[in-house]
Amino acid sequence: MVGANVEPAAGVCIEKQCPVLCLTIQRPPLNILDLATVREFRTKLEEEARRDGVRLVEIRSAFGTAFSAGTEIRDHFRERAPEMLREFHALIRSVLYAPRPTLAVVEGYCLGGGMELAMACDFIVASVDARFGQPEINLGAFPPVAAALLPRLIPEKRALEMILTGKWITAREAFELGLVNRVANKPDLEEEVEKFRQGILGKSPRVLALARRAVRLGSREAFESGLREAERIYLDELLETEDAEEGLRAYLEKREPRFEN
Repeated sequence: MVGANVEPAAGVCIEKQCPVLCLTIQRPPLNILDLATVREFRTKLEEEARRDGVRLVEIRSAFGTAFSAGTEIRDHFRERAPEMLREFHALIRSVLYAPRPTLAVVEGYCLGGGMELAMACDFIVASVDARFGQPEINLGAFPPVAAALLPRLIPEKRALEMILTGKWITAREAFELGLVNRVANKPDLEEEVEKFRQGILGKSPRVLALARRAVRLGSREAFESGLREAERIYLDELLETEDAEEGLRAYLEKREPRFEN
């Protein structure tokens, strides 16, 4: 955005051009979200989104190759997983309950925690090359946010297929399922984002806020209840299995996991 005020940070860049606040993930090459970046992202979002003049929050990547390929694998071992879940789920809640509408602009890989971050936004505009997936099952794990949120956004059987098989879907498939609002060819992405942006900014901010709150009335309690139980299953049951540890070790050692149930 021309004339914008850009404030760089370790893992996130803040670009402010009222009425749009843009939070850009910049951790090459795949925007892996480690604990420091997750905390930074939440702090920046909560501080900046409520400032006067901000009417739309956009989340995007500094690189066309990936929106985000997920959270840091090493943060999922038993000794670090509770902290990672607590911090990452706090970020997801900050996005879901942000004081302004949120828009994810997705290019390239949008996987694991990266997909959870994108689908926590109110809207997604994706490049045709975007790929969405929840591959955690291949590492002997599952995604708690997606378990609670994805079946509300797409048909349950397709959500189960993504979570239980790790299958990725294309941007076109995500659009057909209702996960994505718009899909554009890569050269046309920014034009499509601008058109979508203007469709929001042309409305009354006060009425938008009221309508957004009303739409979420029935879903917030269900999401919170589902996420609490998914967290409990992850921490109390999944992390007690040897398969969960084996899946992570195998990934880091670049070999096939040997799951033994």
